[in-house]
Amino acid sequence: KETSSPSLGKDRADTVIIGGGCVGVSLAYHLAKAGLKDVVLLEKSELTAGSTWHAAGLTTYFHPGINLKKIHAYSIKLYEKLEEETGQSVGFHQPGSIRIASTPTRVDEFKYQMTRAGWHPTEQYLIMPEKVQELFPLLNMDKVLAGLYNPGDGHIDPYSLTMALAAGARKYGAQLNYPVQVTNLNSRSDGTWEVETPLGIIRAKRIVNTAGFWARDIGKMIGLPHPLIPVHHQYVVTSTIPEVKALKTELPVIRDLEGSYYLRQERDGLLFGPYESEEKMKLQDSWVTSGVPPGFGKELFESDLDRIMEHIEAAMEMVPVLRKADIVNTIAGPITYSPDILPMVGPHQGVRNYWVAIGFGYGIIHAGGVGKYLSDWILEGEPPFDLIELDPNRYGKWTTTEYTAAKARESYGFNNIVGYPKEERFAGRPTERTSGLYHLLKSRCSMGFHAGWEQPHWFYKPGDETGYKPSFRRTNWFDPVGREYKQVMEKVGVIDLSPFGKFRVKGTDSVKLLDHLFANVVPKVGTTNISHMLTPRGKVYAELTVSQLYPGEFMLVTGSGSELHDLRWIEEKVTTGGYKVEIENMTDEMGVLGVAGPYARQILQKLTNEDLSDGSFKFLQCKHLKLSNIALIAIRISYTGELGWELYHRKEDSVALYSAIMEAGQKEGIDDFGTYALNALRLEKGFRAWGAEMNCDTNPLEAGLEYFVKLNKPADFIGKQALKQIKEKGLKRRLVYLTLETDNVDPEGNESVWHNGKVIGNTTSGCFSYGAQQSLAFAYVPMELSKVGQKLEVELLSKNYPATIIQEPLVLTEPTRMRLQRKGESPKI
Repeated sequence: KETSSPSLGKDRADTVIIGGGCVGVSLAYHLAKAGLKDVVLLEKSELTAGSTWHAAGLTTYFHPGINLKKIHAYSIKLYEKLEEETGQSVGFHQPGSIRIASTPTRVDEFKYQMTRAGWHPTEQYLIMPEKVQELFPLLNMDKVLAGLYNPGDGHIDPYSLTMALAAGARKYGAQLNYPVQVTNLNSRSDGTWEVETPLGIIRAKRIVNTAGFWARDIGKMIGLPHPLIPVHHQYVVTSTIPEVKALKTELPVIRDLEGSYYLRQERDGLLFGPYESEEKMKLQDSWVTSGVPPGFGKELFESDLDRIMEHIEAAMEMVPVLRKADIVNTIAGPITYSPDILPMVGPHQGVRNYWVAIGFGYGIIHAGGVGKYLSDWILEGEPPFDLIELDPNRYGKWTTTEYTAAKARESYGFNNIVGYPKEERFAGRPTERTSGLYHLLKSRCSMGFHAGWEQPHWFYKPGDETGYKPSFRRTNWFDPVGREYKQVMEKVGVIDLSPFGKFRVKGTDSVKLLDHLFANVVPKVGTTNISHMLTPRGKVYAELTVSQLYPGEFMLVTGSGSELHDLRWIEEKVTTGGYKVEIENMTDEMGVLGVAGPYARQILQKLTNEDLSDGSFKFLQCKHLKLSNIALIAIRISYTGELGWELYHRKEDSVALYSAIMEAGQKEGIDDFGTYALNALRLEKGFRAWGAEMNCDTNPLEAGLEYFVKLNKPADFIGKQALKQIKEKGLKRRLVYLTLETDNVDPEGNESVWHNGKVIGNTTSGCFSYGAQQSLAFAYVPMELSKVGQKLEVELLSKNYPATIIQEPLVLTEPTRMRLQRKGESPKI
């Protein structure tokens, strides 16, 4: 057992890590190993106190998300060699794991997951019942239809793992101090921190909150109520079971998804952990309202077997030897959940040099990879790869305690639910973040959830099958979306775009700042352009539309999911560069309506005296004007690629503006459309989307964004030098545009692309093209396979469909069609 040293050792540090569970200790290990001097970890009681010591210790390569697979893979590879590196035993078992499908829908889900496995280096197989039985001979095979098998999976002893990481951290020069409680945090004007403890104050360049279920208490010290809540997780350990003892090799971990539990071998018995339903599971709400009890460290909750009886019965049916086993131990401990079950990792918006790695429902498998990921980000100034789904800034002021509790219940209960494409979860909705049109539209459409906002996905008409009907194939929204697509292409459609992130930037240095932030030129007064913020390594950090409304005053617009992700980056560059600017986040105050289609001009012209003709209001111009006497900013731009405007106005004017436009468009047959139709329209036009075709894993040249990147502009924008080198070396892969011959299934993105029996790339997004009446996708492929006409295959639900690279776009944008018409050429629609 470790001996503790309650001393600070020093009064200054580069990085102070608060919390000594497996995540905090992993970060200390990685920072120190990478050569950072002055890494100090403070733990209030002892290492592994909290959720680490009682964890079941499962490790798996599997994750339904794409980027988190990298975190899982790194963790496992690290744990395999940690004992050799530190001399500390870690108790790592790798018997593999099998997820069990006992319904046809679950088999589809496994096929869906396998299409995403091909372009990842980790081993994963879809196996048939015979193979499942061979690997786990104690199963009742009556209901088993298939298994998803990851050979390298297993479990590790959490206490030993943390102690080995601690030994490594010390070996490389980090200081781990405990018991030392952090009592207060003060941020100083120069961006440094004073960390107060009973033993004195440490000055730190940055602090990282890795405090587990105390993370909320740490956040409160600086006015950040992190949306976290402890869940009671129970697992049961049995006595020796003769049939288990008789086995020659250790059983793989199984996850019975319909029974909603995991089960693994523990010595000669079994360990079994269920996830109860939303109604039965238990939250420790009092810790959120009143804080964690001061002495709580390695304590547990009272166990409650009644709550998990149905799961025990399901497990006894699936693994009959359990019936005869005695329970020798029941563990019920706190595990911290964020609303969507994913941790919050990275720097926090609104507070300088404050980082978090909190909210880990699965801390053991995430600890190694997150330690490395954060360490790289801290040392290199940008994330090593895209992981926006863990961005702490995905939550904002709208994330109330009630919302967090409702979502944590749902996420825990839905732990093993089928993961569909376009998944919607309804607990805790709506939040306070509703657009001005929400109450008017909610009964007429299927709403989607975007960063706290409700936004129409598609609209109902008489005869439609309404509601959310998830599927791996085409479902109830397929025909209605086609109808909305036709509406925009042939008449005119209106869409609620209020969830966009919207910032106002003004001040003496605003032009200088934007010239440094963006790879494109700064737009002139009264115009708009599409601009990208790049990282120092030349990756695409963000895509925004930038409009110069008045001299030196700009409006920046980004996607709903990127609002605080982008704002944090901008604020950080303002501070480090000392720019004299003011930035105002207008997201919640401003509504946005998109109006698009051949009759858009005709209808809007009825509502204003401003000349909207092509000569007076050109593509990519922005103007202040009044429509139906409502003041707004109109930008002639549309993500549909058709003739259209985005209308930015006060949220309280949304209903009046919408009603006036709808009224004015009666004769032209105006109607609503949602984001699903918008996606089909943008894909046909070849428009890229941030988070799909471009992100922190891609550079703008391979993504086909050269047009927006001005390498010859005088300003030294972030990423410029790196891009020049990338261009010089030549690209290894490129984004291509594919049509697919499919049946009742369409690409979504992240599917494997095949050529000559090998996986050579991946799709980034896809959909059915209502214009071409076939599937369409973007994909990254090697340069030598990127020519127009190249035949490839795309894997969907375990079947490879023929695909062909075509010249993009499938449909020319309206401004391009007009330009060609003026030249006397006939454009293709």
